Amino acid sequence: MLSIPGNRIDSFCDGLSRRNFLRIGSLGLGGLSLTDLLRAEAAAGKTEQQKSVVMIYLPGGPTQHETFDPKPDAPRGIRGSYKPISTKIPGVQYCELLPKLSAMADRFSVVRSLVGMDNRHESFQCYSGHSGGRPPDNEPAGGWPSFGSLVSSVLGPGPGGAMPYIDASPTMTYAPYRNRGHHEGAFKPSWPGFTGHEHIPFSLQGDIKKDLVLNGIDLNRLNNRRGLLTALDQIQEKVESAGLDNIQKQAFGLLTASKLTEALDINKEPKKVRERYGQSQATDKAFGGAPQSAQHLLLARRLVEAGVRCVTVAFGAWDWHANREGTIEYLSKKYLPVFDHAVSVFLEDLEERGLLETTTVIAWGEFGRTPKINPKGGRDHWPGTQSVLLAGGGIQGGRVIGETDSIGSVPASRPVHVQEIFATLYNNLGIDVNSDTVDDLNGRPRFLVTGGRQPIAELY
Repeated sequence: MLSIPGNRIDSFCDGLSRRNFLRIGSLGLGGLSLTDLLRAEAAAGKTEQQKSVVMIYLPGGPTQHETFDPKPDAPRGIRGSYKPISTKIPGVQYCELLPKLSAMADRFSVVRSLVGMDNRHESFQCYSGHSGGRPPDNEPAGGWPSFGSLVSSVLGPGPGGAMPYIDASPTMTYAPYRNRGHHEGAFKPSWPGFTGHEHIPFSLQGDIKKDLVLNGIDLNRLNNRRGLLTALDQIQEKVESAGLDNIQKQAFGLLTASKLTEALDINKEPKKVRERYGQSQATDKAFGGAPQSAQHLLLARRLVEAGVRCVTVAFGAWDWHANREGTIEYLSKKYLPVFDHAVSVFLEDLEERGLLETTTVIAWGEFGRTPKINPKGGRDHWPGTQSVLLAGGGIQGGRVIGETDSIGSVPASRPVHVQEIFATLYNNLGIDVNSDTVDDLNGRPRFLVTGGRQPIAELY
């Protein structure tokens, strides 16, 4: 955690007060003078086409049968309670609980045949494309970095020095769901990954406004950028003496970019827009997941507009065994319409603002659910296959990639490996997975995807 000292110095071993620091995750600041920062501020007026990725993580693993891969002709104990409905794509059907997404199915695509995930209840697979934390995983020294960390390392800050990687997820009580490299059943986290602390996401969990305090300058006063820069210049000597000057620049991306500080306050969004997204629906606390908060998707859109390259957002709680709250029939009816509304509004909003062409959206969980409904009325973990929603960033809408067998168990055609998903995301950001590399802690250049996987050609 990077800390910038306030006025009072307490008797810690480093001589710096912990409580009077500006806490900004592990993102850094480095040897920039006030003159340098003012020059950067002026340069921020330059425009460039910003490309971004918003990853909507669905903690717990959503059911493919009740979403994008219904099996109406399967036996009763497999097909579920809800009927399929026609979509905007001729011959393609989704679950009847997704009417809004079905009506706009020509504006996104779905992979129905994802493979390569393990039976592990953790976000790490979605955020990194790898399994980690256990000896058989053969992680490199430092651990696998997340997608956003690699993007940060390759591309650096966004326009105007905006932070490249922000986790906008609501607070979750189950640690492996968080974007922190924690694992299920494994003590060792894959954190920060071999790209280092300077490339982990800035987290918006908790009340960030309470943390954004520097010598009396709070978030509401960050619009006075020149005053903030002066305050930063005054404490530069203290920062350097604390040995923090090797962590570079990213903290200033938040503190000096007025667009980004504005983006954090969704109350600045017109009331009509906030109401269009809708209110948050709580999920049962026993899941340990996230609420269904469309307002966090609105925040993600605002962060993309402010120049952030990668935004991650957790949405809902999808571990539907029927051992919590109710059967899959009950849970589907309660939670799927909210998902349907939130994601459809998010995609429409991006499109209306001209952002969908440059913003890739992916919605997925760590695995799918069993074809057979269990005796309690739920579906259990199933890494055999799952469905993934992909939109924007150059991806053509109205495509369905891969098909599963008659019961939604395994791919019957075109299995899509998880590393192909990541190759696609990198490609949409303008990163060449065949040439771009990042050095690991041993100085060894590593490709961003493994196995020579390529972007999914059928999506373009």
